[in-house]
Amino acid sequence: MGAALIDADAISRAATAPGGPAIAALKSTFGPDMLTSAGALDRDQMRGLVYSDPTAKARLEAIVHPLVGLEIAKQAQQAEKAGTPCIVFDIPLLVESKHWRTRLSRVLVIDCTEDTQIARVMGRNGLTADEVRKVIAAQATRKQRLASADLVVFNDGIALGHLTQQVREIGTQFGL
Repeated sequence: MGAALIDADAISRAATAPGGPAIAALKSTFGPDMLTSAGALDRDQMRGLVYSDPTAKARLEAIVHPLVGLEIAKQAQQAEKAGTPCIVFDIPLLVESKHWRTRLSRVLVIDCTEDTQIARVMGRNGLTADEVRKVIAAQATRKQRLASADLVVFNDGIALGHLTQQVREIGTQFGL
């Protein structure tokens, strides 16, 4: 619909991919065993470390978040220079990060039930239901996410055509 999409998760994955800007600091901070044989962050090992060492998450975020923030700012500046009518920031942990809410005109939450969320993550990442529940427990609750929203799309058990219609209707509220 003409909006620019800035995907924080994709930026984070690129930063922790082989040759990514976070790799040297990750290796120095967590050791070479925290990298895959290809030279990327071993997400499974890091997930285990974060749940067993309370300081690991803060050390990881201190490395990755500034890099992600810089790239988000760069992409936003490029979109603004190009005259893009709307910039969509896809921020998975928007509610947890606190500072994002004040920087955005509106927050759109894509919502689903926890059972659907668990099934989707299991299918996408190959995690067990218990592993997904641990991840969910470390994040903002569904109630907190919904409370932060100006708009909500309930994306659970609806047809793609209905979802497309909802997105188009919301797009008009953003000048698209």
